[in-house]
Amino acid sequence: MNAILSVVGKDTVGILASVSVKCAEYNANVIDVSQTVINEYFAMFMFINIDNLSIEFNDFVDVLVNLGKEKNLEIHVMHEEIFNMMHKI
Repeated sequence: MNAILSVVGKDTVGILASVSVKCAEYNANVIDVSQTVINEYFAMFMFINIDNLSIEFNDFVDVLVNLGKEKNLEIHVMHEEIFNMMHKI
């Protein structure tokens, strides 16, 4: 099973690293990453595999949301199926 992780906020050094470390810490495998900086704003999408998470998915989401709060970022994580249903025409 896969999930979509999004990060938005003011650009600072280490955003990609801190999110990637949290993913690795809980055994979420990063499959693909797209990021950009527009003026001073950072935006990133990660496509991650969550088949082998070491904690429950909802707890993983909470960990990343809390990381976002610590770093003054908006971090959202959702199952790929939910993401696809939300964007289906």
